Amino acid sequence: MLRYVKNFIEVFGRSGLGMSVQATSKGLWVALSLIGIWATSTVVLFSLDLSQLPIGLKFAGFAWQMFLYVGLFVTAHDGMHGSIAPNNPKVNDAIGSFVLFVYAMFPFGRMRLMHNTHHDIPAIVGDPDYHNGKQSNFFAWYFNFMQNYWSWLRIVLLIAIFHAIHQLLHVPEGNMAWFWVFPSVASSFQLFFFGTFLPHSEPVGGYVNKSRSTSTPFSEFWSFISCYHFGYHEEHHDLPHLAWWQLPAARKHRLIK
Repeated sequence: MLRYVKNFIEVFGRSGLGMSVQATSKGLWVALSLIGIWATSTVVLFSLDLSQLPIGLKFAGFAWQMFLYVGLFVTAHDGMHGSIAPNNPKVNDAIGSFVLFVYAMFPFGRMRLMHNTHHDIPAIVGDPDYHNGKQSNFFAWYFNFMQNYWSWLRIVLLIAIFHAIHQLLHVPEGNMAWFWVFPSVASSFQLFFFGTFLPHSEPVGGYVNKSRSTSTPFSEFWSFISCYHFGYHEEHHDLPHLAWWQLPAARKHRLIK
Protein backbone atom coordinates (compact mmCIF):
# COMPACT_ATOMS: atom_id res chain seq x y z
CA MET A 1 0.00 0.00 0.00
CA LEU A 2 2.70 2.48 0.93
CA ARG A 3 4.55 1.60 -2.26
CA TYR A 4 1.40 2.28 -4.25
CA VAL A 5 1.02 5.71 -2.63
CA LYS A 6 4.68 6.56 -3.21
CA ASN A 7 4.59 5.41 -6.84
CA PHE A 8 1.41 7.31 -7.55
CA ILE A 9 2.72 10.54 -6.05
CA GLU A 10 5.82 10.23 -8.21
CA VAL A 11 3.79 9.60 -11.37
CA PHE A 12 1.32 12.33 -10.47
CA GLY A 13 4.12 14.79 -9.94
CA ARG A 14 5.86 13.91 -13.22
CA SER A 15 2.62 14.33 -15.13
CA GLY A 16 2.38 17.94 -13.99
CA LEU A 17 -1.02 17.47 -12.38
CA GLY A 18 0.59 17.37 -8.99
CA MET A 19 2.06 20.84 -9.28
CA SER A 20 0.44 23.01 -6.64
CA VAL A 21 -0.03 26.07 -8.86
CA GLN A 22 -1.73 24.08 -11.60
CA ALA A 23 -3.83 22.16 -9.08
CA THR A 24 -4.93 25.44 -7.48
CA SER A 25 -5.86 26.92 -10.84
CA LYS A 26 -7.86 23.90 -11.99
CA GLY A 27 -9.36 23.30 -8.55
CA LEU A 28 -10.68 26.85 -8.46
CA TRP A 29 -11.96 26.61 -12.04
CA VAL A 30 -13.81 23.36 -11.32
CA ALA A 31 -15.31 24.64 -8.05
CA LEU A 32 -16.39 28.03 -9.42
CA SER A 33 -17.79 26.47 -12.60
CA LEU A 34 -19.92 24.08 -10.57
CA ILE A 35 -21.15 26.90 -8.33
CA GLY A 36 -21.98 28.98 -11.41
CA ILE A 37 -23.89 26.14 -13.08
CA TRP A 38 -25.83 25.45 -9.88
CA ALA A 39 -26.68 29.14 -9.35
CA THR A 40 -27.77 29.65 -12.97
CA SER A 41 -29.79 26.45 -12.99
CA THR A 42 -31.52 27.34 -9.72
CA VAL A 43 -32.47 30.84 -10.91
CA VAL A 44 -33.87 29.50 -14.19
CA LEU A 45 -35.84 26.69 -12.55
CA PHE A 46 -37.19 29.01 -9.86
CA SER A 47 -38.55 31.29 -12.60
CA LEU A 48 -40.48 28.60 -14.49
CA ASP A 49 -44.26 28.29 -14.43
CA LEU A 50 -44.73 24.83 -12.94
CA SER A 51 -48.33 24.64 -14.12
CA GLN A 52 -47.07 24.73 -17.71
CA LEU A 53 -44.28 22.21 -17.15
CA PRO A 54 -44.89 18.54 -18.07
CA ILE A 55 -44.33 16.12 -15.20
CA GLY A 56 -41.41 14.52 -17.06
CA LEU A 57 -39.57 17.84 -17.22
CA LYS A 58 -40.27 18.45 -13.54
CA PHE A 59 -38.57 15.17 -12.67
CA ALA A 60 -35.73 15.95 -15.08
CA GLY A 61 -35.19 19.30 -13.34
CA PHE A 62 -35.36 17.59 -9.96
CA ALA A 63 -32.76 14.96 -11.01
CA TRP A 64 -30.48 17.63 -12.49
CA GLN A 65 -30.63 19.73 -9.32
CA MET A 66 -29.99 16.64 -7.17
CA PHE A 67 -26.87 15.94 -9.23
CA LEU A 68 -25.70 19.54 -8.74
CA TYR A 69 -26.33 19.41 -4.99
CA VAL A 70 -24.19 16.29 -4.80
CA GLY A 71 -21.52 18.28 -6.60
CA LEU A 72 -21.80 21.15 -4.12
CA PHE A 73 -21.21 18.83 -1.19
CA VAL A 74 -18.34 17.04 -2.90
CA THR A 75 -16.79 20.45 -3.59
CA ALA A 76 -17.12 21.32 0.10
CA HIS A 77 -15.52 17.98 0.89
CA ASP A 78 -12.58 18.93 -1.32
CA GLY A 79 -12.36 22.14 0.67
CA MET A 80 -12.08 20.14 3.90
CA HIS A 81 -8.97 18.53 2.42
CA GLY A 82 -7.61 21.81 1.07
CA SER A 83 -7.81 20.67 -2.55
CA ILE A 84 -9.97 23.47 -3.98
CA ALA A 85 -7.07 25.92 -3.77
CA PRO A 86 -3.99 24.14 -2.35
CA ASN A 87 -1.88 27.30 -2.65
CA ASN A 88 -4.38 29.56 -0.91
CA PRO A 89 -5.97 28.17 2.27
CA LYS A 90 -8.09 31.29 2.83
CA VAL A 91 -9.67 31.08 -0.62
CA ASN A 92 -10.03 27.31 -0.24
CA ASP A 93 -11.84 27.63 3.10
CA ALA A 94 -14.00 30.53 1.87
CA ILE A 95 -15.28 28.52 -1.09
CA GLY A 96 -15.70 25.40 1.05
CA SER A 97 -17.67 27.39 3.63
CA PHE A 98 -19.86 28.97 0.97
CA VAL A 99 -20.85 25.76 -0.80
CA LEU A 100 -21.48 23.97 2.49
CA PHE A 101 -23.70 26.85 3.60
CA VAL A 102 -25.78 26.92 0.42
CA TYR A 103 -25.99 23.13 0.51
CA ALA A 104 -27.68 23.01 3.91
CA MET A 105 -26.13 25.65 6.21
CA PHE A 106 -23.55 23.25 7.60
CA PRO A 107 -20.67 24.85 9.55
CA PHE A 108 -17.45 24.27 7.62
CA GLY A 109 -15.07 24.20 10.60
CA ARG A 110 -17.04 21.63 12.58
CA MET A 111 -17.65 19.48 9.53
CA ARG A 112 -13.94 19.45 8.72
CA LEU A 113 -13.07 18.36 12.27
CA MET A 114 -15.60 15.53 12.10
CA HIS A 115 -14.42 14.49 8.66
CA ASN A 116 -10.83 14.40 9.91
CA THR A 117 -12.03 12.06 12.65
CA HIS A 118 -13.54 9.83 9.99
CA HIS A 119 -10.17 9.62 8.24
CA ASP A 120 -8.35 8.98 11.53
CA ILE A 121 -10.61 6.11 12.64
CA PRO A 122 -12.58 4.96 9.58
CA ALA A 123 -15.45 2.50 9.90
CA ILE A 124 -15.19 1.79 13.62
CA VAL A 125 -17.26 2.94 16.58
CA GLY A 126 -16.35 6.58 17.14
CA ASP A 127 -16.24 7.39 13.44
CA PRO A 128 -19.08 9.94 12.95
CA ASP A 129 -19.77 8.50 9.49
CA TYR A 130 -20.12 4.90 10.70
CA HIS A 131 -23.15 3.03 11.99
CA ASN A 132 -23.80 2.49 15.71
CA GLY A 133 -22.11 -0.92 15.76
CA LYS A 134 -25.44 -2.74 16.02
CA GLN A 135 -27.58 -1.81 13.01
CA SER A 136 -25.71 -1.68 9.72
CA ASN A 137 -28.64 -1.69 7.30
CA PHE A 138 -28.95 1.29 4.96
CA PHE A 139 -31.69 3.27 6.70
CA ALA A 140 -30.49 2.72 10.28
CA TRP A 141 -26.97 3.69 9.25
CA TYR A 142 -28.21 6.73 7.34
CA PHE A 143 -30.25 8.10 10.24
CA ASN A 144 -27.39 7.48 12.68
CA PHE A 145 -25.11 9.28 10.25
CA MET A 146 -27.47 12.26 9.93
CA GLN A 147 -27.95 12.54 13.70
CA ASN A 148 -24.24 13.22 14.01
CA TYR A 149 -24.38 16.15 11.61
CA TRP A 150 -27.88 17.60 11.74
CA SER A 151 -29.49 20.02 14.20
CA TRP A 152 -32.99 21.30 14.85
CA LEU A 153 -31.72 24.88 14.73
CA ARG A 154 -30.50 24.31 11.17
CA ILE A 155 -33.89 22.92 10.17
CA VAL A 156 -35.66 25.97 11.64
CA LEU A 157 -33.30 28.37 9.86
CA LEU A 158 -33.75 26.59 6.52
CA ILE A 159 -37.54 26.77 6.90
CA ALA A 160 -37.24 30.48 7.71
CA ILE A 161 -35.07 31.07 4.62
CA PHE A 162 -37.55 29.13 2.49
CA HIS A 163 -40.41 31.39 3.56
CA ALA A 164 -38.27 34.54 3.31
CA ILE A 165 -37.36 33.77 -0.31
CA HIS A 166 -41.02 33.09 -1.06
CA GLN A 167 -42.24 36.31 0.55
CA LEU A 168 -39.45 38.70 -0.46
CA LEU A 169 -38.46 37.37 -3.89
CA HIS A 170 -41.89 35.95 -4.78
CA VAL A 171 -40.49 32.58 -5.78
CA PRO A 172 -43.34 30.05 -5.88
CA GLU A 173 -43.20 27.47 -3.10
CA GLY A 174 -43.71 24.67 -5.61
CA ASN A 175 -40.60 25.67 -7.54
CA MET A 176 -38.52 25.77 -4.38
CA ALA A 177 -39.85 22.39 -3.28
CA TRP A 178 -39.20 20.72 -6.65
CA PHE A 179 -35.82 22.30 -7.37
CA TRP A 180 -34.32 23.02 -3.95
CA VAL A 181 -35.86 21.14 -1.02
CA PHE A 182 -36.50 17.74 -2.61
CA PRO A 183 -33.22 17.60 -4.61
CA SER A 184 -31.03 18.65 -1.68
CA VAL A 185 -32.63 16.06 0.62
CA ALA A 186 -32.42 13.36 -2.05
CA SER A 187 -28.75 14.23 -2.66
CA SER A 188 -27.98 13.31 0.95
CA PHE A 189 -29.19 9.76 0.25
CA GLN A 190 -27.14 9.61 -2.95
CA LEU A 191 -24.02 10.89 -1.19
CA PHE A 192 -24.49 8.51 1.70
CA PHE A 193 -25.16 5.46 -0.47
CA PHE A 194 -22.26 5.88 -2.91
CA GLY A 195 -19.84 7.73 -0.62
CA THR A 196 -20.28 5.97 2.74
CA PHE A 197 -22.59 2.95 2.75
CA LEU A 198 -21.11 1.08 -0.22
CA PRO A 199 -17.43 1.92 0.39
CA HIS A 200 -17.43 1.33 4.15
CA SER A 201 -19.81 -1.64 4.45
CA GLU A 202 -17.83 -4.56 5.81
CA PRO A 203 -17.07 -7.15 3.10
CA VAL A 204 -17.94 -10.80 3.65
CA GLY A 205 -14.31 -11.63 4.43
CA GLY A 206 -13.81 -8.55 6.60
CA TYR A 207 -11.89 -5.35 5.95
CA VAL A 208 -8.56 -5.81 4.24
CA ASN A 209 -6.97 -2.36 4.42
CA LYS A 210 -6.23 0.40 6.90
CA SER A 211 -8.93 2.68 5.53
CA ARG A 212 -11.51 -0.10 5.95
CA SER A 213 -12.98 0.83 2.60
CA THR A 214 -13.48 -0.40 -0.93
CA SER A 215 -14.00 1.35 -4.25
CA THR A 216 -17.06 0.96 -6.42
CA PRO A 217 -16.31 -0.97 -9.64
CA PHE A 218 -17.96 1.62 -11.89
CA SER A 219 -16.51 3.00 -15.10
CA GLU A 220 -15.23 6.56 -14.99
CA PHE A 221 -18.47 7.84 -16.56
CA TRP A 222 -20.80 6.10 -14.11
CA SER A 223 -18.50 6.93 -11.22
CA PHE A 224 -18.94 10.61 -12.11
CA ILE A 225 -22.70 10.33 -12.59
CA SER A 226 -23.22 8.39 -9.35
CA CYS A 227 -21.27 10.64 -7.00
CA TYR A 228 -18.49 12.67 -8.65
CA HIS A 229 -16.04 9.78 -8.21
CA PHE A 230 -16.70 9.69 -4.45
CA GLY A 231 -17.11 5.95 -4.89
CA TYR A 232 -13.39 5.64 -5.62
CA HIS A 233 -13.12 5.66 -1.88
CA GLU A 234 -10.07 3.57 -1.21
CA GLU A 235 -8.09 5.89 -3.46
CA HIS A 236 -9.52 8.89 -1.62
CA HIS A 237 -8.46 7.55 1.77
CA ASP A 238 -4.99 6.72 0.49
CA LEU A 239 -4.57 10.14 -1.16
CA PRO A 240 -7.01 12.50 0.59
CA HIS A 241 -5.37 15.63 -0.84
CA LEU A 242 -6.60 14.77 -4.34
CA ALA A 243 -9.68 16.59 -5.59
CA TRP A 244 -12.64 14.57 -6.85
CA TRP A 245 -11.68 15.11 -10.50
CA GLN A 246 -8.22 13.66 -9.82
CA LEU A 247 -9.47 10.37 -8.39
CA PRO A 248 -9.97 8.53 -11.72
CA ALA A 249 -6.23 8.87 -12.41
CA ALA A 250 -5.51 7.38 -8.97
CA ARG A 251 -7.97 4.57 -9.67
CA LYS A 252 -6.37 3.77 -13.04
CA HIS A 253 -2.92 3.74 -11.46
CA ARG A 254 -4.07 1.32 -8.76
CA LEU A 255 -5.65 -1.03 -11.31
CA ILE A 256 -2.50 -1.00 -13.45
CA LYS A 257 -0.33 -1.82 -10.45
